[in-house]
Amino acid sequence: MAHCDAVGAGAIHPIRNHGVNQDRITALRAAAGAFFEQPMVNKLSCHLNARMQGYLPLDYSSYEGEAAEAKSHQEGYWMAHERAAAPDRPLHGPNIWPSDQPALRTTMQDYLDALAPLTTALIHGFAAAAGHDPNKLASHFRQPLTRLKLNHYPPQDNPETVKHIGVVPHSDSDAFTIIWQDEGDGLEIQNKSGNWVGAPSIPGTFVVNIGNIMQIWTGGRFCSTPHRVINRGGRDRYSIPLFVYPDHDARIGPLNAGGEAPVDAVACGTYLRNSWRRTFPIAGIPDD
Repeated sequence: MAHCDAVGAGAIHPIRNHGVNQDRITALRAAAGAFFEQPMVNKLSCHLNARMQGYLPLDYSSYEGEAAEAKSHQEGYWMAHERAAAPDRPLHGPNIWPSDQPALRTTMQDYLDALAPLTTALIHGFAAAAGHDPNKLASHFRQPLTRLKLNHYPPQDNPETVKHIGVVPHSDSDAFTIIWQDEGDGLEIQNKSGNWVGAPSIPGTFVVNIGNIMQIWTGGRFCSTPHRVINRGGRDRYSIPLFVYPDHDARIGPLNAGGEAPVDAVACGTYLRNSWRRTFPIAGIPDD
């Protein structure tokens, strides 16, 4: 990955006036709580598939950000833009939904739709800041592989090692992540000095983390954000990240002045499957 020069390294990026109605957030938080409170056997009926859709079980084994296996003290639920399956687009396909939790589907879809204007504005903003035509960068997001995820973190009084915390230290593989988090603390950002700094929840705001794809695209001008989660608050913690990915065929390599990556750069679909295969072995993503 490109060396990181400056913007975003160890920084916290809160966004206000994002245009997402609080009622939609409240409804989605309620639906998430109702789903995660179910017995495990019910949740496992929607087990995570190879397209990264469905239920990610509590204490799943991961290689996220670590050379060795770790267990994240977190459970999640993933969805994507609803698209028909296609042989040449292995990450396209219908979402998985529990038959007895209709509110989960409607609230996740409503929230995904509500974030669309903010996502577009951020794509244009990153492009302009990096010296690219905003519309040119947006052309890489016409059928994005974006994933919306619900996170539930049971409380942890005193985790013994970094391999058993809420989420181990890592940076996201996407272009950027838009995160809502509840009132409980837990998200921490690593600054340039290597210290972990809390990213507290601020009412009415989202946190935006820069991801690896943006760092690669900008040749390190924008830096992906190392972060972790430890829920020491003595209560259940919830967050809702939107991982913003470009199209399946978008090339992941340094962009030239015209906003194009090298023709031999890896396609986003391949890049993601390679990343997720290692990070989430539980999904059973086959080798290409």
